[in-house]
Amino acid sequence: MTSEVLAPLTKRGVPIDPTLRVLAAGTFVNRAGSGALVTVFALFFTRKVGLEPSQIGVALSVGAFVGMLTQVPFGHLGDIRGPREVMRGLMFVTGLLSLTLLVIRDFWLLILLMAVFTGVEAGANGVRNGYIARIATGGQGVRFKAYLRAITNVAIGIGALLGGLALAVDETWAYLSVIALDGIGTIGAGLLYASLPHIPPAPERAEGEPRLGVLRDLPYVVVTLLAGIIAMHFVIIEVGIPLWVAEHTAAPKSMVAVLLVLNTAAVALFQVRLARGSDKVMSSVKLAIYGAAMIAGGFAIISFASGVGRTAAILILLVGSGVHVVGEMLTSGASWGVSMGLAPVERQGQYQGFAGLGFSIANVAAPTLTTLLCIEWGRPGWFILGGLILSAALLNQPVCAWALRTREKYGAATASG
Repeated sequence: MTSEVLAPLTKRGVPIDPTLRVLAAGTFVNRAGSGALVTVFALFFTRKVGLEPSQIGVALSVGAFVGMLTQVPFGHLGDIRGPREVMRGLMFVTGLLSLTLLVIRDFWLLILLMAVFTGVEAGANGVRNGYIARIATGGQGVRFKAYLRAITNVAIGIGALLGGLALAVDETWAYLSVIALDGIGTIGAGLLYASLPHIPPAPERAEGEPRLGVLRDLPYVVVTLLAGIIAMHFVIIEVGIPLWVAEHTAAPKSMVAVLLVLNTAAVALFQVRLARGSDKVMSSVKLAIYGAAMIAGGFAIISFASGVGRTAAILILLVGSGVHVVGEMLTSGASWGVSMGLAPVERQGQYQGFAGLGFSIANVAAPTLTTLLCIEWGRPGWFILGGLILSAALLNQPVCAWALRTREKYGAATASG
């Protein structure tokens, strides 16, 4: 069944499916707190606690690295213990660890906490993605993910506004209130997830079957690496465009905020619609190619904002960012369709956890690559980076065809062309 003939996903913006309603409510509560925390985290620990900015960077980097390592093991735990139960437990632990930030004042303790916190949080995300892939079949998984991404953008935007209020007050109690909000919101999401339908654990491994089979699934590993290259555009928007606007264009620095708001609004409004056609692997691959071409085109347009007047720069940035966000939404839906379609039905937890590594790798590699190519080299760098993303999407077509031919070996009975 294709996505075109599926029943409507929402009525007046509210999910019709009760499972999606619970997931959406939990996502909104959790991500609003996260958006608020991200907004104030660095300034609280530098301005109020007295740590150095470099120390904050180290703590966040250590956390991100540990998060890369925990996604697959926790996803596997969700498979064998039941994804709802494991997800709920991890959300509780994440909330408690977030509340621990209220009393952390030492650099080494912050490193330890961020390692555990980010590791558990990344594990919870992997288990949640595995749960969605198990509960929402027949093309619904991508639609669920698209709707939840839209909800995530709205929630993070609201959370950022709350964090902005704390920054405006600039008092310790205001920062602590935001931290408490994140912890309580995460625990609240865990409580909401308790009402999700139960999914039985996966059956015991067959004799000779590896514990973490995804690590030996070479086609899926290659697909994930290519997805990570395509996903670099998320970091480029967060790092490359702000630096480009500030250092290479005549546009006002406030355009950075304008472009981010427009990006967030577009995803909230159109992500579900532009994820249509991602219910099969090869149709998802075609969407990824179209999306990557749009991203490359958007980058090319943005590169011409340098060397022109203020008004022209603003218009070029608006057009380029608009083209990019369309590509962003197309490639997002495509990535979900591929990662879920190639995964064994009862091993979705570990497979979706591994799929998250692609984005983690992008977060590690893209900031340096973006600075080198786009900011240091200038306009040619934008073309090179766009070409790299498009090349990865094109290469994904034969790789996914190869992966589909091997699915019987790895047990992915739901994968389809």
